[in-house]
Amino acid sequence: MAASMVESAWTYLITHFTDFQLACLGSFFLHESIFFFSGLPFIYLERAGWLSKYKIQTKNNTSAAQEKCITKLLLYHFGVNLPVMILSYPVFRFMGMRSSLPLPSWKVISTQILFYFILEDFVFYWGHRILHTKWLYKHVHSVHHEYATPFGLTSEYAHPAEILFLGFATIVGPAITGPHLITLWLWMVLRVLETVEAHCGYHFPWSLSNFLPLYGGADFHDYHHRLLYTKSGNYSSTFIYMDWIFGTDKGYRKLKELKSGGDDTGLKKM
Repeated sequence: MAASMVESAWTYLITHFTDFQLACLGSFFLHESIFFFSGLPFIYLERAGWLSKYKIQTKNNTSAAQEKCITKLLLYHFGVNLPVMILSYPVFRFMGMRSSLPLPSWKVISTQILFYFILEDFVFYWGHRILHTKWLYKHVHSVHHEYATPFGLTSEYAHPAEILFLGFATIVGPAITGPHLITLWLWMVLRVLETVEAHCGYHFPWSLSNFLPLYGGADFHDYHHRLLYTKSGNYSSTFIYMDWIFGTDKGYRKLKELKSGGDDTGLKKM
């Protein structure tokens, strides 16, 4: 039943829109919708002070800082993201991306997305570490770290060069495999939701990191934002095994040990 509904909806899309329109404009619209609908609520949570007991840091961002973030995001999305989607379309087509029926099986979709997560984690980790070298941090990555107290929308607040540099980690998997467009869309949705959650500034009882041991989440990434760039560590994207393997999460683990030992005086402010 569900499969037939999805297929019917997809038939409508490919009947009324061209492949280019779906792959470029459709992908952009989907990204903007998921990103802002998932990220904006955290601004209102912070302003209203709701669920503050789950907030990782006590400090709040000013309304002016939040509005600056939104304004620049719209500029970057229309000035960088959309052109990249349009220019990369021929590459994806060349590698085999299609939007036609039949739709791929859930086995194919899940296998490809798992591969994307693993590859993205590896590429992102090393790219992120490179961005924390002195020159690149000062001239590029420091833009993203303007927000030491992150909120959901800051996940994509970055220098245009970083958008291209780390954005490569997200698209390299699909570019290699040439997936069906529906797989690409699902990957995009999951990746956006993950990065918004990692920057949301809240650690809830229902956060995935409480149930998936290798999942980073907000608590893991928030630590990265509130320390000096030379000491932050926690460079991973979705899963944290790269930081564990290369020992770049030692400071975070030490902090967790102090918390579990009951010595949490002032730790929330760190």
